[in-house]
Amino acid sequence: MGNTYSKRNLSKKGRMSTEHFAFNADIQQLMGLIINTFYSNKEIFLRELISNASDALDKVRYRSLTDPEAAGMDIESNFRIRIIPDKNSNTLTLWDTGIGMTKEELINNLGTIAKSGTKAFMEALSAGADISLIGQFGVGFYSAFLVAERVTVISRAPHGPQNKWESTAGGTFSVTDDSDNPEQLTRGTKIILHMKSDNTEFLEEKRIKDLIKKHSEFIGFPIEVYVEKTTEKEISDDEEEANKDKKEEEDVIKDENDKKEKKKKKVKEVSHEFEQLNKNKPIWMRKPDQITKEEYANFYKSLTNDWEEHLAVKHFSVEGQLEFKAVLFVPKRAPFDLFEAKKKKNNIKLYVRRVFIMDDCDELIPEYLSFIKGVVDSEDLPLNISREFLQQNKILKVIKKNITKKCMELFTEISENAEDYKKFYEQFGKNLKLGIHEDSTNRAKIAEFLRYHTSKSGEDQTSLKDYVGRMKEGQKDIYFITGESRAAVANSPFIETLKARGIEVIYMVDPIDEYVIQQLKEFDGKKLRNCSKEGFELDQSEDEKKKFEEQKASFEPLCKLIKEVLGDKVEKVVVGQRVSESPCVLVTGEYGWSANMERIMKAQALRDASMSSYMISKKTMEVNPNHPIVVELKKKSDKDKSDKTVKDLIWLLFDSSLLTSGFSLDDPTTFAGRIHRMIKLGLSIDDDKMEEEIPNLVKDEGAQPTGQSKMEEVD
Repeated sequence: MGNTYSKRNLSKKGRMSTEHFAFNADIQQLMGLIINTFYSNKEIFLRELISNASDALDKVRYRSLTDPEAAGMDIESNFRIRIIPDKNSNTLTLWDTGIGMTKEELINNLGTIAKSGTKAFMEALSAGADISLIGQFGVGFYSAFLVAERVTVISRAPHGPQNKWESTAGGTFSVTDDSDNPEQLTRGTKIILHMKSDNTEFLEEKRIKDLIKKHSEFIGFPIEVYVEKTTEKEISDDEEEANKDKKEEEDVIKDENDKKEKKKKKVKEVSHEFEQLNKNKPIWMRKPDQITKEEYANFYKSLTNDWEEHLAVKHFSVEGQLEFKAVLFVPKRAPFDLFEAKKKKNNIKLYVRRVFIMDDCDELIPEYLSFIKGVVDSEDLPLNISREFLQQNKILKVIKKNITKKCMELFTEISENAEDYKKFYEQFGKNLKLGIHEDSTNRAKIAEFLRYHTSKSGEDQTSLKDYVGRMKEGQKDIYFITGESRAAVANSPFIETLKARGIEVIYMVDPIDEYVIQQLKEFDGKKLRNCSKEGFELDQSEDEKKKFEEQKASFEPLCKLIKEVLGDKVEKVVVGQRVSESPCVLVTGEYGWSANMERIMKAQALRDASMSSYMISKKTMEVNPNHPIVVELKKKSDKDKSDKTVKDLIWLLFDSSLLTSGFSLDDPTTFAGRIHRMIKLGLSIDDDKMEEEIPNLVKDEGAQPTGQSKMEEVD
């Protein structure tokens, strides 16, 4: 592959050195996919390479603001991208005057070090994703191999030597010192694609222009295409004779219009020149009412490398003491690395007076809105801005506040269309919930965007505002329950009484909901009340209150006995009113972890055990005084407090309520043993060993005939 270059003529200074390298395994696999699979939309290669060239130009322009000499402004002052199709040599060249690459950068960036997105992109491709996603994963350069059988990259960093990278994608690439090449770049990179025989359409001038208009019209640097121009020129016979010595091909057309004058002829002259295609001024500088939906879509695609259109857009300008313009987009789907720790904190490009500054400014937008993509162009920030300056800058804080406010307006606009909002919430609902946790200023506003399933909503999700609108007369609180799944919470004993009374309960089944409710204490003046925690009270009539007080007094001895038997497993045992069908439940303290939060925290790989010790809430057992099991248990305990059957049943009730209340069993084996004994009783199996263990459970004074099962008492 690289032998041709190692055998080139020797220069006076010595032999040109060529080194060969193997591609990183992931990159090799990716290139195998690109080369050996048929893709119908190969055209995206041009968008990706232009996008990379634009990034390189952004970098050198930014460096030129702080250190013009280091940016090589003395040797190359232009910022541009040139595209040169050559049908004779069957090549397409993309040439930029960007930052360029050193030899080490060529080796690392184009082959030996895989970007984090390489593997993720291959997984996405295997799952049926479109090849046009390639740019979003940071591996857009390799799309060149969709159309080229060989790719040559000539690059020169400012004030550095020129190097040449080359590969036919066969698992290896070569890097050659290109200092002896008579065609030396001033600064930048030239990518030469040696086209496959079936991809020559991309050498056609019209095709190239169409693709640039489609994908790259809003790139901030001039994109120039080397085009063929034909002009007609009138010449006399004498001039023609004079021109015969020149070796130019001319189409001669006779013109006989004016016979009085000396015979003149029209000839077609063919010349080549660079024509700039992207002459439109930046979209954010134009008025929103003059921009079409299609133009926004094209700008969004060129900005983000997304193959889909955006879901919504907000184009605005702020004037007064502070001036800036912005275009913000909500994508249709979440990026693959939305919640990864190492991802970029935001996707907003910061410009200062049309000059790109950076695309990773943490101070521009809150982290929970990192999925928002767009452009902010400030009139007030200095051009030679530093990161340290940005962190302290008040202007940026005002911009951030305004962007956040406009995002809220944008979400409100999306929510007006139920179908669009459903798509949006599926993709970015977690971000909104993270916003509740992080953004105290906008917490009340973000709460309006939350959507949940409830005991009355069926398959649709409902907002807190709609819930409040449906609240029953006299209902003071918003009731919710957290859990692992909709099915689990829908059948939870905690909401039995509420459901029986026709009170709607919100189902919070996303782990992040536990963090939401730590911050969101009320909505629209109504407190949010967790059905599985202490402090739960329902309105009662005078008769109901009287009856409840009597039951509390009547069941107090049983409650004391249960507490004695269970010891420190529960903090207290009380008569409760939240269960109507279950015998008992275990509720947690108002300020500790709920059962669901305990489950989530136990699943954390790097959890802090010391934190668990004081955050795990003490459990309170609430018994249902109207349940047959509890009533029968009271009778048995009143008769004989030391009855082994009672103690065994108390433990069985505790273990089963642990499970139904969302906790995990500390000792599943003992629990299983108790269940097995109950099964044996149910099947009327005589077991001597069992009789020794729990004689009172079998030999009861009021024993029924053998055929009847004692399970009926505990069922």
